[in-house]
Amino acid sequence: MTSLYLIFVFALMLAWRKTRRPAVFFLPWVLFAVTYDAMRLYPNYQVNAIDVSSLYTTEKHFFGIETDPTTWRQQLEVACPRSAAAIVRDRALIPSEYFAIHHTPAADFMAGIFYLCWVPVPIGFAIYLYATRRRRWFLRFSWAFLLVNWLGFVGYYIHPAAPPWYAMHYGFTPILHTPGNVAGLGRWDAMTGLPVFHALYGKNANVFAAVPSLHAAYMLVTTIYAAMSRQRRYVTGGGGFHLCRHLVDSRLHGSPLHHRCPARHLDSPRRSLSVGMGLSIRDKTPLKRHCQTGRPRHTYLPFPTL
Repeated sequence: MTSLYLIFVFALMLAWRKTRRPAVFFLPWVLFAVTYDAMRLYPNYQVNAIDVSSLYTTEKHFFGIETDPTTWRQQLEVACPRSAAAIVRDRALIPSEYFAIHHTPAADFMAGIFYLCWVPVPIGFAIYLYATRRRRWFLRFSWAFLLVNWLGFVGYYIHPAAPPWYAMHYGFTPILHTPGNVAGLGRWDAMTGLPVFHALYGKNANVFAAVPSLHAAYMLVTTIYAAMSRQRRYVTGGGGFHLCRHLVDSRLHGSPLHHRCPARHLDSPRRSLSVGMGLSIRDKTPLKRHCQTGRPRHTYLPFPTL
């Protein structure tokens, strides 16, 4: 498991005096990676039933695109083999199915670029804060990011949900141990010749974790802390730009690649709730009170004191 390697490297850094301080400072990020990888050990579908059909039906009810299925029958049978019958019956497609048969290379390429930023941007912002010696804001952002993720992970176990591509390729019956699927993101890999998304989603820790979607939540937390810490305009503006791009995808499914993603227009309230609760809980911890005491920078603790 990847988490075992991370724990081993983290232990080595703790053992060496010169790397001990940065290792402890980056503890929230290690906990995030280890927790995410550990979900493989006890999948969420062992806790609650998997939601496939009701989520698909609800999305089609609110965001369905009415169409004459006979016009696209052949394309639908290729792109959506398991949900084609539901499309013909309802004479409507969910946005994911629509963009599975309506896509352009230029939009695919740009969507893939933006999609790749949902983890590197928060990590890059944290490294930026640490490298520029804004340790107080680095700690606040890192622990808030971890709490938002933990709240999202709890949501995965409360409501296991299949993403749209599952209904499109596997139907409406839960099949345990289903491997990860790149869906529309595979076109970006084929276009660039780089198997980036195949490497990422081929090792997905949990397929049935579509709600809440944390993609836009990461951008929201990053943008909030970029503004709160009064970063330069290009830093805050960059986070805000990525946030807006993800919100547009969430509302309109404007990206042809995003039919691999969950029904993010449906879980936007839950995603926002995760961010709000994460920030609120973090601001109630002793970490914030410690950071506001005005102590010298070298005395900051890298984690909340109990």
